[in-house]
Amino acid sequence: MDPVQAIVLAIVQGLSEFLPISSSGHLVLVPYFFGWPDQGLAFDVAVHVGTLFAVIAYFRRELVAMIVAWFGSLAGRGLTPDARLAWCVILGTIPVGLVGLAFGGAIEEKLRNPVAVATMLSFFGLLMWLADRFGKSVRDVPSVGWRDALLVGCAQALSLMPGTSRSGVTMTMARTLGLTREAAARFSFLLAVPGIGMAGAYEGLKLVTSDVPHPDWGIIGLGVAVAAVTGYLCIAWLLRVINRIGLGPFAIYRFVVAGILFWLFA
Repeated sequence: MDPVQAIVLAIVQGLSEFLPISSSGHLVLVPYFFGWPDQGLAFDVAVHVGTLFAVIAYFRRELVAMIVAWFGSLAGRGLTPDARLAWCVILGTIPVGLVGLAFGGAIEEKLRNPVAVATMLSFFGLLMWLADRFGKSVRDVPSVGWRDALLVGCAQALSLMPGTSRSGVTMTMARTLGLTREAAARFSFLLAVPGIGMAGAYEGLKLVTSDVPHPDWGIIGLGVAVAAVTGYLCIAWLLRVINRIGLGPFAIYRFVVAGILFWLFA
């Protein structure tokens, strides 16, 4: 892999991991369109690590407060709002972990193709538009409870299908449950910390147990850095504008991309 391909794919991952347009779908599609060979498992792990660094860096204060409060709840110091949010993030992560362990390999084998990606982009794009258009904006992140966390977590499990979008499907469920656009995005991004971490760990485990030759560490480092910077800027931008622009523009983008894919590959 040359540096240009690494930079393009890392930017794609950094943007599409947090915008509701499907990072896994775009990492499948970009090589198709440019005629590039598959970037390989090591690079996929690298850009996932980069986006993990991005979300941790952006929410570092909230995450530190949540972790401290979570340990405090274990020590019997009560369930503060930060502790409850930490427990909700943990609860919301369980479904994707279980589904990934049980069906991750089969999903990747059967659905990692342009037609399947187009189907998921369009179907879940429609659900996202409907939830954003008709969902009530009456709740903020501190109002998230156990039921909300479990439902958003079950929605997150659907993101294992390329083209669904982890951020898109979790924001869709959060908007359905009445969270404001910004609150939906914030809770989705907090769920991304263990979610992306588990995905990176899963891919990393496959990497160390495979016969893949040693990667080019310069390219790997470049991918991590570009994905981290791009992801951080993307989070900051989306949280600043999402209340104003909503999720509609991203749904339209998904429909356009899906239409092109159906035209080219169906």
